[in-house]
Amino acid sequence: MFFSRLVTRWKGLALTLLAAIATVWLGVTGQLGLYINPRYYVFTLIMAGIAFVLTIGALLVIPGPGEDDEHDHEHAGFNGPDGRRPNARDVAGAGRRRPLLAFGGSLTAVVIVAAAAVALLVVPPSSLTSAAVEQRSLNGSSNTLANAGPPPGTSDDTSAYSVKDWAALIRQGASADDLSGRTATLTGFVTPDADDPDNVFYVARFVVTCCAVDAQPVGVPVYSPGWSSSYPTDSWVTVTGAFEPNPSVLSAATTVVRPDSLTAVDQPAEPYVY
Repeated sequence: MFFSRLVTRWKGLALTLLAAIATVWLGVTGQLGLYINPRYYVFTLIMAGIAFVLTIGALLVIPGPGEDDEHDHEHAGFNGPDGRRPNARDVAGAGRRRPLLAFGGSLTAVVIVAAAAVALLVVPPSSLTSAAVEQRSLNGSSNTLANAGPPPGTSDDTSAYSVKDWAALIRQGASADDLSGRTATLTGFVTPDADDPDNVFYVARFVVTCCAVDAQPVGVPVYSPGWSSSYPTDSWVTVTGAFEPNPSVLSAATTVVRPDSLTAVDQPAEPYVY
């Protein structure tokens, strides 16, 4: 019985400890950016450290076997709710069921903690993919794309423009004529155009305001017939090309990039934009 109660009490503390360790590990290995905005790194790591210390302290003060047994003996002589002592049959039935229930509760707690340990410490972290794009509207958040200004003038330097900047300009109505003469260099993961997946794909990134939960996908359409034979969905590419009206009659995108070069690349250390 003591073991069952011990495991049950440890479950919440063990889960908290695992979360704290996983958070610190992600910070040390430079992978915390897969889950939160970099401006929250310091705060998150400090809170994880505090949680670690407090959890260790709580584990050290869990009652030992002697204290738990004394507690049981104090309640052993209690009468039932009607003021009478339970009969021998009731006591025997409860006695037989109690070990089974205790074992079931202990086993459940161990499985939960083990599953959390695998999920947090064994399974490698990964960035959001096209599966999340399908659940969240691509270029659908006006707040995410609200910071772009008017189409750049002929003398403006656009070499530092990201996928987010170009996607915002197009969403705000910039046409191929407005962007004429401009060459974009875009790095992102490949996600197909829902209307014409054979000819058009998006170079996409996720914009993270706070954490991956609130991440919103943004992307720039690229016209490249047969693209999927060389660049699988979710692979990372760098595209360089000029803007032009979309030749596709199926795609809803009006302005696309016609690639002069299209190269497969590794996922960058910071896959999100902010």
